[in-house]
Order: sequence, then structure tokens, then C-alpha cells
Amino acid sequence: MKWGIIVAAVVVVGGFAIWLFHHGQDDAPAYQTVTIEPGDLTQVVTATGTLNPVTNVTVGCQVSGQISKLYVDYNSPVTNGQLIAQIDPRTYQAQVEQASAQLASGNANLELQQAETARDAELFTNKLISGSDYDTAVATLHEAEATVKINQAALDTSKANLGFCKIYSPVDGTVISRDVDVGQTVAASLQSPTLFQIANNLEQMQIDANVDEADIGGVKEGQSVDFTVDAYPNRTFHGVVTQVRNAPTTLNNVVTYDTVIGVTNADLKLKPGMTATVSIIVADRNRVLEIPNAALRFQPPEAGGENPASTAQTTRSTNNAGRLGAQRPGGRGRGRGGEQHGEQPVVHIVYVLVKDAAGNGKLEPVQIKTGITDGVFTEISEGLAEGARLATGVQSTEASGSPQAANPFGGFPRR
Repeated sequence: MKWGIIVAAVVVVGGFAIWLFHHGQDDAPAYQTVTIEPGDLTQVVTATGTLNPVTNVTVGCQVSGQISKLYVDYNSPVTNGQLIAQIDPRTYQAQVEQASAQLASGNANLELQQAETARDAELFTNKLISGSDYDTAVATLHEAEATVKINQAALDTSKANLGFCKIYSPVDGTVISRDVDVGQTVAASLQSPTLFQIANNLEQMQIDANVDEADIGGVKEGQSVDFTVDAYPNRTFHGVVTQVRNAPTTLNNVVTYDTVIGVTNADLKLKPGMTATVSIIVADRNRVLEIPNAALRFQPPEAGGENPASTAQTTRSTNNAGRLGAQRPGGRGRGRGGEQHGEQPVVHIVYVLVKDAAGNGKLEPVQIKTGITDGVFTEISEGLAEGARLATGVQSTEASGSPQAANPFGGFPRR
């Protein structure tokens, strides 16, 4: 009984092995395909940047002292020349009075020297004093005149410092930052302390975006920009590239260039300091032939013993990785993906699925030239016509073990 069971099991296993051998040799791999169709493509460069006012004025003070009065606060609208703060003026008022007294004393001494010089001149004319005495009188007069000028300059300086105790707004705008309080002492030494920051016009703002050196070649003034901010995740704002600055910035061995994007903020939703994720539109095509980037990466399985299921799994993993990499945020632009980044066409080999004489699907390599890409689909500029079928992968079998119905002309999911 036991030997019978063993013999039966051997027969079953051997029969299954023979069936599997013939099944593996007779079945050809079934390919995933896509039909070439016209569509719209937009190639963008993505980056991050910070929203800033176009004109942001830092208001400081030229004299030291204690803040005695504040006339504005955060978000206060101000006009050019408006009084916004005051430093305690008592010390500087005293300096003005002291300088005035010194000037008065100097003027009195000048009047005395003028009178004495006039008398000495008459005495010298009558030869009643020596020439050296007369010269001394004239020199003393000139010294008195110089002292008056010094005292006058000291008075002017004291009056100017007294005037600096009042802080005025230099522009029309809105106070976005206040760095002092009443009673706080500010010290103006080598650098003027910051009291306020005033944004000239919050309805016109700009984004300072850091564009990677690999993408900056496609960015030019006048290009349209779409961007989002975390505060309004469901809203897309728009702007225009106004300047591409040549000064490089290097951080962690990554070189970026400041790209200034002009933004209209009529509803004042955007606030200074917000982080913006920008998409700069560097190329746009309407109704052009396009193919998925999976077709550019596809390589047919080598003849003889390759497992179609494992090939399909590898192809899908590669394609998914490529799509995720093409759409990653940050300084790298979407649409690079190894294909190209500019206007010059790039040559690729793709595989077209055609029917042979027996009606079976067969792959034929075709050389094409590609244009722009959005990271998922790529423009075909030369080499293929609308309606052609391109292989993008190898179909896999279901986990249950039963093979799928292999359709060699199966479709590729569209966007």
C-alpha cells in the first residue's frame, strides 16, 4: 500500500514537470503596450523660495537713548514722513542748550577781539605799539572767529541729534516688524539698531526661488510660474520670472541661483516669509505626439529561459521608481528623468509591437527623437506616427497561479 502511494506521487510529479516544461517553452511573453496619441505637454522646473515684499525698508536710529513713545504697531499703515517713534530727548536738548551757550560766549569774545584789534591798528598806525603786538592782536581775532565757527558746528550737531530723537517712516507702507518697546534703551554705535521693518506695498510681492544649476539654463525672464504655499494647499497662485541673478549660492556642495518671481497679491492672502513651491514653465506643447517614459526605459527580455513574470515585476518597479523620481520636490526640475532638459532632440530606441505573418505579436526596435518631457510623458519629434503600439513592459501572471489572458496588444493606462 505504501509503495503504491509513493509510485503514484512520482508519476504525478513527473507529469507536472513535463507539462511545465512544455508550457514554459510554448508560451511567449505578453507585452504591455501603449498607443501613440497626441496630447499636451508642459515641461517645468520646480524649486522652493521665500515670499518677500518688493521693497522692504529697515528703520533704525542714529542716536542712542531710551524709547519714550511708540506711535505704530504691527500691521500699522504708515505714510512717508509720519512720526512712528521717539527717543527720550532730554539729554540731547541739554546738549543743544550747552552748545548755544558756548556759541554765545564765543561771539562775545569775538566782539571783544574785534574792538581790541581796531584800537591796536590805530596805535600801530601812530607808531605807538610795535609790529609784533599788532600781529598778535590780529591772530587773536582770527582765533576768536574760528572758535565761533566751531561752536556753531557743535550747536548744529546737537540740534541734528535732537531731531534724530524723532523716528519718521521713510516710505509709504505697512509695519511688518517692531523690534522695540517703550522704555527699551537702544544703542547706536557702529551699526544702527533695527526698530521697525516696513513693507512698501504688500500688494506687489516677489519670490526669491533657489533654482538648481542643472535647471537654470532653461529659466528666462518673462516665463510663467505657478506656485503654492502651505497656508492654501488647494489654491494655485501665479507669477512671472522678472530676474535671474548671476550670483551663485553654494550650500552642501549644491549650487543654486536666485530667481526673482513677481507676484500680484491684491487680496493680501500671501504674507512675507511664506515658503513657496514654484513650478517655472520652461516649455509648453499642444497636441503633440507623446509616449510614456516607461516606453523609453523598456528592454525586451532576452530569448531563452527568462521568466516573463519576474521581468514584468522588474519593469514595473523601474517604471514606478522613475515616475517618483521625476516628480520629486525641491531644486531639481521635473521632466529631466534622463531624457533631456532643453530644446535639442535626444535619440532613443523604443520597441514597436507588430504582427508577423502568423498573426503573432513581435517587437521591432525603432529609433526616435524626443522633445520635451513632463517627467511622465515625452514628446516624439521624429520616428513614429500616431497609432503605433509601443511596448512598455511584460505582463505578469495572477498570484493564484492561473495565467492571465495574454493580449499582446493590450493598452497602457492613460493619465
